[in-house]
Amino acid sequence: MTTENPMEPNPIREAIIAAIKTCYDPEIPVNIYEMGLIYNIDLDDENRAKITMTLTSPMCPVAESLPGEVEELVRNAEGVSAAEIDLVWEPPWDPSMMS
Repeated sequence: MTTENPMEPNPIREAIIAAIKTCYDPEIPVNIYEMGLIYNIDLDDENRAKITMTLTSPMCPVAESLPGEVEELVRNAEGVSAAEIDLVWEPPWDPSMMS
């Protein structure tokens, strides 16, 4: 898996970000991208996306459903051939990660 340079324009990466921005945290009216829950977006040469993300806490009420929702949104983004979610707890999320 190759990591895309976030400074270079990439229409598929932009489509992924746009899709993720439609997903909102159930407790805070902010999308999960702006909340800082998405740590990394990797695309390989076949446009398979691997999203590294976290949640506000392991006890988050949507811990079971949100990663699957994000995976489906990314998989359906224009140009993406497949999607995988890597849910991590390090570094732990905190409010300073919000943009």
